[in-house]
Amino acid sequence: MQLLNRKSSGNPGTHRRKLSPKGSGQITHRNREGISRKAVTIAALDLGTNNCRLMIARPKGNGFTIIDGFSKVVRLGEGLVFSGKLSDQAMDRTITTLTTCQEKIAKRGVVLGRYVATEACRQATNGEVFLERVRVETGLKLEMISSQEEAQLTFNGCLPLLRESAEPYALTFDVGGGSAEILLVDLSSSSSKILDCISLPYGVVTLTERYSASEISSEKYQNMVREIFDALQPFEQKHQIREKISAGQLQVLGTAGTVTTIAGIHMELKKYNRTAVDGTWLDSGVVTDISKRLVTASFSERAALGCIGESRAELVVAGCGVLQAICEMWPAPRIRVADRGVREGLLLSLVKELA
Repeated sequence: MQLLNRKSSGNPGTHRRKLSPKGSGQITHRNREGISRKAVTIAALDLGTNNCRLMIARPKGNGFTIIDGFSKVVRLGEGLVFSGKLSDQAMDRTITTLTTCQEKIAKRGVVLGRYVATEACRQATNGEVFLERVRVETGLKLEMISSQEEAQLTFNGCLPLLRESAEPYALTFDVGGGSAEILLVDLSSSSSKILDCISLPYGVVTLTERYSASEISSEKYQNMVREIFDALQPFEQKHQIREKISAGQLQVLGTAGTVTTIAGIHMELKKYNRTAVDGTWLDSGVVTDISKRLVTASFSERAALGCIGESRAELVVAGCGVLQAICEMWPAPRIRVADRGVREGLLLSLVKELA
């Protein structure tokens, strides 16, 4: 399962449907009969609490070649931590972005796609209502997947990177907008598998709103880190992950916005570049130093950094808090950085179905 081309123009019940007359990029049945694998264009869409991400590709061998991508901050989960539901404003701007995604799907002639919604829709009391509105207004049918399936898809998407190292175990973390997923993985055999996983309510959007993290005081920041650290304790006690790190038996891999942003800043990129960042390694000291800089910087100073910008300057401090708690709990000498996850996992599953 290789990602044969990492290049993308974007900044990272099963429905597989035959292309409709309106060009929605969805399949009307699961039968692959009549579909030429060489001619197929496939697509994956991941709608999270903060971002909407689309990836369009063509199968190649056991992997795929990316031909188009799109990513936009939509803040679907804005205010969800207090109200328990998706706001009208958040739904409206997300619908606008999903319309753009649908247009790209149609333009590229996608004939096989899978489109999913995660934490914000899972938590919101009006999540199902919103997804029906999406179907009616854009023609896209999004599935609300469980946190367990989300973790499995992320694992599948990152597995090619994990297999590049020799350690028999891996700890992966995915800090999203509404939650953080932690996975312990067994890589000792060809049938790599997730041994255990946890999903914690510590996403960058929810933490930012709870702690006013954009302009957080040093004391409140440490309180936030301590809360997250304490929530990780049971997972550590259950699996003794620190011992595996000390014995050189476990690698750590991080995916999603905060760790990829830190990698881009470390590389002094003027503009975020997914191809340059994906697969790189960061020394733990670099992660700590850059996180401290971002936490103490003003909003305008963070926004001026090319790998952050105004859309993420408010949220990155909360992400640093989650990352610091993870690094304190599991002090690995370095971290592998992955700009891949759910979308890649979805695409690989579609490639496998077409094989």
